[in-house]
Amino acid sequence: MNKAKRDLVLELVRSRYGERWRIRRTENLWIATALDHGADHAPTIVQPILDDFVRDLEDPPKRAGGPSMLQAPLFAERLRKLADGVYLDDTPPI
Repeated sequence: MNKAKRDLVLELVRSRYGERWRIRRTENLWIATALDHGADHAPTIVQPILDDFVRDLEDPPKRAGGPSMLQAPLFAERLRKLADGVYLDDTPPI
């Protein structure tokens, strides 16, 4: 039976920042996605170095674009949220 090795550093970062960010990592990158889609800061942070990643979690860079398109009235009125990041538009095609 193969048990996955615990990633203690990942667990520590998640325990500290997990209320604001969904955090994961690959072999070479640290990745965080903001849980608040309407936040005024960058919705995603990607860094190869842990110190830079934590610095960005503490003080996220500004958002590059405007608010999420999902918040625009055109979409908000038509979409039904099924799950986190999953939406349904059951409007018939024109």
